[in-house]
Amino acid sequence: MNDLSHQPASIALFTGDPAGIGPELVEKLLSGLDAAQRSRILLIGQEGALRVPEGVRSLTWSGRASPAFAPAVAGPGNGRFMLEGLAAGVDRLMTGRAGALCFAPLNKSALRQAGMTQEDELRWFADRMAYRGVCGELNVLEKLWTSRVTSHVALREVSELIDAEKVAQSIAMIHRSLRAAGVARPRIGVCGLNPHNGDNGNYGDEEARLIEPGLRLAAERGFEAIGPFPADTAFVRAIRAEGGFDGVVTMYHDQGQIAMKLMGFERGVTVHGGLPWPITTPAHGTAYDIVGQGKAQVQAMRNAFDLACRMADGHRSSLPTTDTMETL
Repeated sequence: MNDLSHQPASIALFTGDPAGIGPELVEKLLSGLDAAQRSRILLIGQEGALRVPEGVRSLTWSGRASPAFAPAVAGPGNGRFMLEGLAAGVDRLMTGRAGALCFAPLNKSALRQAGMTQEDELRWFADRMAYRGVCGELNVLEKLWTSRVTSHVALREVSELIDAEKVAQSIAMIHRSLRAAGVARPRIGVCGLNPHNGDNGNYGDEEARLIEPGLRLAAERGFEAIGPFPADTAFVRAIRAEGGFDGVVTMYHDQGQIAMKLMGFERGVTVHGGLPWPITTPAHGTAYDIVGQGKAQVQAMRNAFDLACRMADGHRSSLPTTDTMETL
């Protein structure tokens, strides 16, 4: 019997939305990998949708023999394909047959048409894993990470969803993730909610009433952060060579996403933080406008795969220590 703790963990790699650029991205990714990298992949995809290089294992699953999907069309058919593919990947994580899941972009409208009731795939993952702990999306651009207190909700709901506990939890989650990535003493900045940080209450009082208590609560738990800073300057501070941040906690989705995508739209990665197993994906979408044109840039997909490999290797202790035969 072999001790798998000394072998690289397998990566479940899912092609994502079959109507989007996912299959093209995965094909480009696979073509650029060496033999050792290919050997650790368990591919979850549609037969005939992409060229699969020698050395890559393809999983036999419910969607593998699906008929062709119409390009750039979001509907219940490709939505079911995505949910079943994600389920196949999560099941491999939970049974120790993969150390991380990396997936190409998804289409949320199609997922909902197929029956997903959660606000996003992160909450779907948590439910699939029966995980009830704190989790949230983390966005990564090279050495800068972001977390957010609220995520895929209407902007009008954001203020009511912020409280000191959630701010503290978001700070703690990004702290732990950065430490796991090798940053011994993370430098975390926290954004305010309102223009000019509320201007001493003239434009809102969430900074003093909710966010500052959240920073104090996090500090009491051992997770230091500074702020809140006006959101229009927080990322300027973050990328300074001197006194910059390793991570930024934002209050809502676009507050961080606009800054991160402006700095590196083709390179950003989303990490589904807080879950028991590592899950990564490119931070961009399915790009229906360029499907089939050969224009899709693979760098974010490559970054997501590389990060999944590093995170999986850090979770090696959760893998089986004896031979496990994968049914492909």
